[in-house]
Amino acid sequence: MASEKKAGKYPKPMSLPVMVFWTGLFGGVFWGTIGFFASYFSLTEIRPNIILEPWMLGNWKYGWKGTILSILIMGVLSVGAAYLYYALLKKLKGMWIGLGYGIILFLIVFVVLNPLFPGMKPIFDLSRDTILSSLCLYILYGIFVGYSISYEYQNQEVQKNEPAT
Repeated sequence: MASEKKAGKYPKPMSLPVMVFWTGLFGGVFWGTIGFFASYFSLTEIRPNIILEPWMLGNWKYGWKGTILSILIMGVLSVGAAYLYYALLKKLKGMWIGLGYGIILFLIVFVVLNPLFPGMKPIFDLSRDTILSSLCLYILYGIFVGYSISYEYQNQEVQKNEPAT
């Protein structure tokens, strides 16, 4: 039976850079959607639409079209964040690195990039619920992206070093 299965019949596994792309895109869209639900249920003052405020005109950006476009833009930006993790931290094991990466992303967005978003108050003027909910979302995003990329990298390194059977 083993002779019936030829190596050419099986699909090749996804390359690591392609997997990083899909992980980043899915992570940004998924956690952006969770962020929308957090704002809908008043766990945070910040809606995903805030990303459109500096660049888009009109009130449409506050409706459902703006929400969907915002979440898609978060997915695209997340691909860049995933490749940054891939370039700098892929060799490090464990979820703690992803947790730290999420905290760093939170600080970059809420402290460094805060002036770009006119609808977002300075971090010390935000409610405690907004800060904690947003921080938790960024931490979960960082763990998701970091652990996924590190796991796949470690897995591929082990497969490279194993002899073919």
